[in-house]
Amino acid sequence: MTRIIIDSTIDLPEQYRRQVHIVPLTIHFGTEELLDGVDIDRQRFYERLVESDVLPTTSQPSPDAFAQLFDQVEAAGDSAVVLTISHKLSGTYQSACIAAEGRERIFVVDTMSASIGSGILARYAIDNAHLHAGELAALLERRRQDVCIIGLVDTLEYLKKGGRISKTAAFAGGLLNIHPVLTLTDGEVTIIGKARGSRQGNNLLVQKIHESGGIDFSMPLLLGYSGLSDALLQKYVADSAPLWENGTETLESVCIGSVIGTHAGPGAVVAAFFRRGGK
Repeated sequence: MTRIIIDSTIDLPEQYRRQVHIVPLTIHFGTEELLDGVDIDRQRFYERLVESDVLPTTSQPSPDAFAQLFDQVEAAGDSAVVLTISHKLSGTYQSACIAAEGRERIFVVDTMSASIGSGILARYAIDNAHLHAGELAALLERRRQDVCIIGLVDTLEYLKKGGRISKTAAFAGGLLNIHPVLTLTDGEVTIIGKARGSRQGNNLLVQKIHESGGIDFSMPLLLGYSGLSDALLQKYVADSAPLWENGTETLESVCIGSVIGTHAGPGAVVAAFFRRGGK
């Protein structure tokens, strides 16, 4: 049997989360340490994020956190494929690799993505868990290059707090109501556009999806939002209806987890899909 293991930055709808094992990262609010998804859920995280004057920080799982789970897998005579957030965004992949060293039935895959981008690769892994673990890991490493994640951030404030942009840029962006459009390129966050106002932002998001090569609707597709309400996501779905209506009857969505939400802040809208024409 091939088990699927993910870290807690990887966002999946609940029905799929029940089919994987999750290794949590840690959220730090000052001196308080909370295991992501164990000691604090997403709603309480976003409540505290808005209330707090200081941005929380995050830390990767230790190799031992992975090793304990790997021991259980091996004791049961099973194999496992482990998916992690991009190594360029976190040391989680390295921790998993250290724990997997010398274990012939444990295969670690760097998704080269994050949040729902990693999530659709994990969903693809679940759909193909009948494969031998080594075959599945190789398949995921091939298909990860076709994963595209594009997001519209509502505010630059949290990027500023996290040191990702200057205070001057954040202040100017706030005055001009600028919404940056972000993607992940080779596992790193890049800004691919800026929009003034949410309607222009939604239009730009649709444009960037088309420019990426379009959506392969035969593969997993997932939308995400950050914060306590999915109202902005629902507005985006309505504004971009022609993008989806001929490709899928249902659009699954999830609330983005605490680690990515720390830097995105509330009000982000994100789409993750496999590019058309991938192999």
